[in-house]
Parts: sequence; C-alpha cells; structure tokens
Amino acid sequence: MKMRGGRTTYGEEIGILMLETRFPRLPGDIGNAGSFSFPVRYKTVRGAKPERIMGDRPDPSLLEPFISAGRELEAEGVRAITTSCGFLAPFQEKLAESVSVPVFTSSLLMVPLINSLLGGRRTIGIFTERANHLTEEHFRGAGWSSREIPVAVQGMGKEAVFPSVFIGNSLELDSEVLAAEVEKMTEEFIHAHPRAGAILLEVTNMCPFSALIQEVSGLPVFDINTLINLMHRALLPRKYL
Repeated sequence: MKMRGGRTTYGEEIGILMLETRFPRLPGDIGNAGSFSFPVRYKTVRGAKPERIMGDRPDPSLLEPFISAGRELEAEGVRAITTSCGFLAPFQEKLAESVSVPVFTSSLLMVPLINSLLGGRRTIGIFTERANHLTEEHFRGAGWSSREIPVAVQGMGKEAVFPSVFIGNSLELDSEVLAAEVEKMTEEFIHAHPRAGAILLEVTNMCPFSALIQEVSGLPVFDINTLINLMHRALLPRKYL
C-alpha cells in the first residue's frame, strides 16, 4: 500500500466544530467522542458561547471564526464537517462555500428528506430547548420553509432544568432529571400532535435521550448523530466484494 503524508494524524473523517462550553457531555452527546464507533476530530471555536448562538439568529460576527476553524479542520484531513449546535443553520451556505469538503451545520438539514419519507402528509416534530427562538431564518438556512413542510416546534417550559444546563453552561447535570423532562416533553408533543410522523432533535445535547423519545412516542427519531453516521458511511462505504 502506498500512502502520501503531509499531516500529523490520520483516520478522522468527520470534523466537529464545537461551541466554547464547559457543561458535562453524556454518552450520545456530540461532544463525547465515545458517542461514535469511529474517531472524530474536534475544533473549538473560541468565543462561540451558547448565548451568542441560541437567539433568533447566531451572532454574525462568529461566521468568520467558524469559517477559519472549518478551514483548519479541512487542512488537518477531515473529509466532512459538522457543528455542535443546530442553531448554526443560518451559517450553512457560507460555511459550506468556504471549504471543499461537505458541511452539515444542523440536523435541520434532514427535514426535507424526512418529509419525503412521510409522503408530505404528516407533521414532523422538531424538539428544541427554546421554541420561541427557533425561527424561519433557521429553517431557510437549512434549505426549506415551514410554509411548505408541516412541522411543529416543541420546546421546553421556562422552569425546565435542561436549558439551564446546556445554554446556561452549568458544570454539573443530573441525567435522571433531564430524562424526566425529555419524557414529559415527548408526551406533551404526542398529546398535541397525535398524527405526527417523526421527531427531529435540533438540540445535539438531546441525542443521549433519542432512544427514550422513540420509546415514548413510537415514532422514528432523527438527530445529528443520524446525519454524522450517514455521512461517515458515505465517506467509507461498506465493501461487499
């Protein structure tokens, strides 16, 4: 086998642009490398605090730092790039244009595919922490509109602990408390939308609870890990012959 060098490390096909955070990362969370059956490469975008992302739109001044970090990941050898926050969808086009490898900033990019799978007739639940901040601008950034695809955004109440951990950047968490809140959130969604066809998790920190959400709802659950695993399989297809 012949191989060309030029870098220090190899074998990390997926690069992940991380917000600058300090909260714990459960197994299943995008920031826990053990969530994946293959190596990934991380790059923290300095200054990208959760509060600068989790508004009606990400802070525009962060676009250039994300582009710079994305280019660094590409130079380090990754063959696809994602991010640790679905609210970065408005950066999708500019970030993808800035590198020569595929970029998927948010799980929201899967909504058109899920809609096609459901025949365009059933509602897609989008789970987020603060529903009032997830806007049409995020949807357009991901290449679609809620005027064309039936979605229902399900957020958490003001009293929920979940946002205080992940948006508030807490140093501690209690997974049992978070699981109870996610379970309640799912039950409320199913009660309000009994004919929903699927659930999509915008929040990458909800991925540890994907199986719980599926068990409670009985619906297919899509998240950023779904997309990461799909892209990894596309980059390294299974050999049959």
